Amino acid sequence: MSSTGHATTRLVVLRGNSASGKSSLAMALRERPMSVVQQDHLRRIVLKERDGNDPASLAPTLIDQTVRFCLDHGKDVILEGILYADKYRLMILALLADHLGTNHVYYLDIPFEETARRHETRPLRDEFTVEAMSDWYIPADALGVPDEVVIGSESTFEETLARIHADLDAAPPGR
Repeated sequence: MSSTGHATTRLVVLRGNSASGKSSLAMALRERPMSVVQQDHLRRIVLKERDGNDPASLAPTLIDQTVRFCLDHGKDVILEGILYADKYRLMILALLADHLGTNHVYYLDIPFEETARRHETRPLRDEFTVEAMSDWYIPADALGVPDEVVIGSESTFEETLARIHADLDAAPPGR
């Protein structure tokens, strides 16, 4: 593809299994002001697609185009979702390589038992079961890209948010 964004734009990729805290972190970070591109919204709401390995799936392309659109218009972007490495790795790698600004990649590596516990406290708990979540759960699904930060369950929400804020502050736009 071609370059995207500007020297001053920032791309934050937040990945992890269901109920790992991605959406909550994205919403807390959005106060900065950043555009939030949610895999679930584009895939489930806009496209009404299931997240399988259908090669005809439009989700990776729509996610890629949406992130690029925001970056090209000078927006800092948070891309958040499960974003399985097998399905989304190439798309994410292309975004990272093509982005002219600063990239930050985080994988929330939370054990299934903890995600199941968290699910019971979520508004989405009535939309799908813990059993369904177990079918989607992939342990240690990090991308393995340089500078990817893997955050485990020992890090609280507040600590994780502070870490990401510190990373963003340490690499201001244009660096």
